[in-house]
Amino acid sequence: MSEAERNGFPQTMGGLTSLRFWLSLGVVIFHYTLLQPWRDDAASGLIERARLGVDVFFILSGFVLFHVYGEAAMAGRLDYRRFLVARIARIYPAHLLILAGMAAMAGAAVAVGAGFDHELYDVWGFLRTLLLIHAWFPADKPVEWNGPSWSLSAEWAAYLAFPLFAALAGALRRRPWMLLGVAVAGFLVIDQAYRAWSGEALTHAEFNVGVARIAPEFLYGIALYQLGRRWAPTGTQAGAAALASGGGLLLLMHLHADERVLIGVAGLLVLSLALCAKAGVEAPGWLARPLREGGEASYALYLLHIPLLVAWKNGMSVLHGIDSHYLLAPWELAVLIPTAVAGALAIHFLIERPARLWIRERIGEPAPLVA
Repeated sequence: MSEAERNGFPQTMGGLTSLRFWLSLGVVIFHYTLLQPWRDDAASGLIERARLGVDVFFILSGFVLFHVYGEAAMAGRLDYRRFLVARIARIYPAHLLILAGMAAMAGAAVAVGAGFDHELYDVWGFLRTLLLIHAWFPADKPVEWNGPSWSLSAEWAAYLAFPLFAALAGALRRRPWMLLGVAVAGFLVIDQAYRAWSGEALTHAEFNVGVARIAPEFLYGIALYQLGRRWAPTGTQAGAAALASGGGLLLLMHLHADERVLIGVAGLLVLSLALCAKAGVEAPGWLARPLREGGEASYALYLLHIPLLVAWKNGMSVLHGIDSHYLLAPWELAVLIPTAVAGALAIHFLIERPARLWIRERIGEPAPLVA
C-alpha cells in the first residue's frame, strides 16, 4: 500500500483531474472574450471570474504534491533531486515547445518586416521565461513570450520551496486547523502588502512578483489535504459537499463575489472532490475517461491558447491587411476554442506525455499517482 493510500485517499482521483480541464477552459474563454466587446459591468461574472482558475490550480498543486510526496517530505525521506527532476519532466517539455514556437513566430515577423514590439519580446525576457524566473521579481512591463507562463514561474518557485512547506506542515501535523489558519492569514497579509505596494489585489499578481500569489494558496492546498486525510465521509455526504461547493462557487462567480471568498470556496470544492474519490464516488466510465484525458491535457491547453491567438490574429492581419489588435468575431471564437483543445490534446499525447515518461524513467521515478 502506498503512503497516499495509507492516508485514505486512492492513488488516482479522477474528480481532481477532470476539474483541471474545466479550469483551463475557463481561463481560455476569459482571455478570448477580452477581445470581444466585453463590459466590466456584465450581468454575470462567470466569465470574468473564470480567470481565478489559476488560483485553483495553485491550490490543487499543493494538495496533489502533498498527496504524493508529503509523507516522505515530513519524514525527511524526500529525494529532493529526483523530486525536482520529476517536476521538470512535468512542466518543461510543453513549456519548451511553446516557447520555441513563439521564438519562431517572432523570427518570422522580423523576417517579413511585420510589426514587432521589441520591448515586450526582448532577449532578456526570453531567457527569464526559459529559466522560469520571470514572475519572481518586480517588473514594470509584462514578459510576453508566453503570458500564461508566469504561473509556471510561480509553480517552479513553489517546487523549489516544497521542503519548507512540508516542514511547516510537519510541525502542525496534529493541528491541521492551525495550518489552515496560517494559510488563510498568510493570504490576507500578503494580499494587503501587495495592495499597498502595487495598488492591485494579490489575485492580479502575475508578471509583477506573481510568485507571491502562489505561496499562501499552495499552503492552503496542503492544509486541505491534511484535514481531508482525517475524514471519511460516506459517498452521499461527499457527493453533497461537492455539489454544494461547486454550485456555491458558480453562484458566487455569477454575483461578482469578492475574489478572496471565491478562492476559499474553490478550496472546499477541491477537498470535496478528493473526498468523493476517497468514498468511491466517481463519474461513470463513459464520461470519466474523456474528462480525465481532458484534464491531463489541460496544462498544454493553458500554455497553447495565447500563442495560438497571437498566430491567428497576426495571420488574419496579414491576409486581410488589418490591424492585429482588432476584436474577434464570434465565428473566430467558435474556431479558436476547439482548435486550442485539439492542439492541446495533440501536444499532450505526442510531446508532453512521452517526454515526461522518458525523463522519469531516466531517474527511476514511477509514473505520477495523480495527474
